[in-house]
Amino acid sequence: MKIIDLLEQTFLSLLSNKARSGLTILGIVIGIGSVITMVSIGQGASGTITSSIESLGSNLLMVSPGMARGVGQQVSAGRGGAQTLTLADANAIADQIYGVQAVAPQYSTRAQVTAKGANTNTSIYGVTEPYAAVRNVEIQSGSFITQAHNGSKAKVAVLGPAVVEDLFGEDADPIGQTIRFNNMDFRIVGVTVSKGGSGMNNVDDVIYIPLATAQQYISGDDKVGMINVQGESQKLLDQMEIDITALLLERHKIADETLADFQIMNQADIAASASSIAGTLTILLASIAGISLLVGGIGIMNMMLTTVTERTREIGLRKAVGAKKGDITIQFLAEAVTLTFLGGIAGVALGWIASLLVRHFGNTATQISPVSVLLAFGVSAAIGIIFGYYPAWRAAKLNPINALRYE
Repeated sequence: MKIIDLLEQTFLSLLSNKARSGLTILGIVIGIGSVITMVSIGQGASGTITSSIESLGSNLLMVSPGMARGVGQQVSAGRGGAQTLTLADANAIADQIYGVQAVAPQYSTRAQVTAKGANTNTSIYGVTEPYAAVRNVEIQSGSFITQAHNGSKAKVAVLGPAVVEDLFGEDADPIGQTIRFNNMDFRIVGVTVSKGGSGMNNVDDVIYIPLATAQQYISGDDKVGMINVQGESQKLLDQMEIDITALLLERHKIADETLADFQIMNQADIAASASSIAGTLTILLASIAGISLLVGGIGIMNMMLTTVTERTREIGLRKAVGAKKGDITIQFLAEAVTLTFLGGIAGVALGWIASLLVRHFGNTATQISPVSVLLAFGVSAAIGIIFGYYPAWRAAKLNPINALRYE
């Protein structure tokens, strides 16, 4: 059978019952569209998580305090009133650990902040100059906390954009103005670039002040809430983590590592775990949507079996004039594959549009990759072959004499 004849016969057969063919294609369209949409949501979530982790900084180890514990008790992992890390610990890490590019200790608290009659409750971070580079903080206007600010224990502040909006209004320029918290006035010297975020850990809803100022006027001691350590490369992080653990155990006079009063979080490990979770979520969403593809495939098989029954006499006549089993098989298989191919094209378009709508109206990040589109076409073709083969094989097996007698 010539290719041109096969295509012509295929489209004539499908157009002979437009409603049934359209409904069958619709099942594939919904299935393919659902898979692409769900995969795009999963990949979008993965991209968002990865971006959020990368926005914290690069090649990062985060050392946080924990309550010292006894046998049978657990470290509180930096929660509550744990105060076990000091500025001296941060300086020791910077001086004694190989591979360290920068160290940025920080002190954290929350306070009610007022300015010009407006007020907000936000996070206050006491930081040093390297903090901006280590934690990837960019300045939109003004300057960040400097070594001179820490040296003089200056009462200056750098505001996140969410704090600026809460206290001064949208698009305001607060540089040079004053805010007040803990019964002290702080002069604003800078505003950071927005990173986006929400909730209690919104990196835009933060006020940065000199660490020395925070320790002098707020905490009253040299304790720090976290030590951010940036490595020269990601390959060094694992060894740095081991070395920092050994150093802090020695400094804190702790012989048993299981009794450590601190913990170290490796950014690479956090990113790997987050990516694994996001990947599992993507597979789960795609699997749920894949059920509709299975239903669509069953619909194709049902339609093709019905078509074989309706065209039994036609099959008998074709065999009587010399058509071989292979010709009959290819003819019906081509019809099934054409149905799924047309459904695949429309399904890709539907999935693309649905992903854009989810991003626009659902405020959810989506990401459509070429791989998911190619996979959709591959799956649609596979469905046509798998669910179309049995009806095609059944048609090819018909006895021409019995088929001609069929009523």
